[in-house]
Amino acid sequence: MSQSKSAYPAIPPCVVVAAAQFAVAPNDIAANLDRCVHFLRRAAKEVNAKLLVFPESITTGYNPNMPPQDLHDMLPRNAALLKPIQQACRELKIHCVLPTYERGPTRDIIYNSAFLIDSRGRNLGAYRKTHLFPTERLENNGWTTPGSKFPVFKTEIGPIGIHICYDGDFPEIARILAVKGARILCRPSALMRSFEIFQATNQMRAYENHLYHIAPNAVGADAAGTTFFGHSMIVSPLAQTVALARAVDDLIYTEIDPRPRQRVSYGSDMPMLFDHLKDRNVRSYTRELFVPSATPEPPTARGGCRRAVKRKSKR
Repeated sequence: MSQSKSAYPAIPPCVVVAAAQFAVAPNDIAANLDRCVHFLRRAAKEVNAKLLVFPESITTGYNPNMPPQDLHDMLPRNAALLKPIQQACRELKIHCVLPTYERGPTRDIIYNSAFLIDSRGRNLGAYRKTHLFPTERLENNGWTTPGSKFPVFKTEIGPIGIHICYDGDFPEIARILAVKGARILCRPSALMRSFEIFQATNQMRAYENHLYHIAPNAVGADAAGTTFFGHSMIVSPLAQTVALARAVDDLIYTEIDPRPRQRVSYGSDMPMLFDHLKDRNVRSYTRELFVPSATPEPPTARGGCRRAVKRKSKR
């Protein structure tokens, strides 16, 4: 059920949102948090951003190249991990989405999470990645346990939803967040596929849900030697890429239009006639959409995924 306007107010005017990407120091959490604070200061002082979003697993790099138990031991508790970001957000009056691996209740549980810190320095909570990429799954000799909840966070700049990297390949997650009231969607990523796939999925998740989509992507190499291509982007509800980063350390930003759907497309005077949320024919949907399934031809490497990951982890 959609949230009421009183529960989730519209985006106020003159809000600037930003994304930052930088090459991490693999598994050096303190150094990477220092870099995050540096970019928070840049975003607040240079472009007056009210929200800054970092790429997936920015505190360590995507593949930590170690068993989950060792990663669990290396990670600080949430309070210590978030403290420098909370202090910076409070000082700079900026919101931050900080993606990081998160310690679970036992040594074999690690969540791929993204915390939202508000402009008062408060931790509003975390989204835990629900669609794990094959290489990070425990059954494939990976290190991550999936989450199962889809929070929407009420903030002074509008309601914010988060999904992480591979989640963005699944339209169901963005739709759930939009139906729950999200007007800004953040997709921290460490995407290793093509730029075209990254751009296409970002544009469609924005367009089909009529929301702004902030998608920072990792750049540089992680502890396993995987190199990421960057090109973080911000996409408007009209599927227009309004900010695009390079393949180096970078900061991008845009001012959000609080009423972006007055025209059917940018540069057009044709009024918007449709609403992808309101126009859903919900009564026609059947349970067939929500049963387990698979494509007829399994991926070529699916059966060898465990062996491939194991070989890579030994490098």
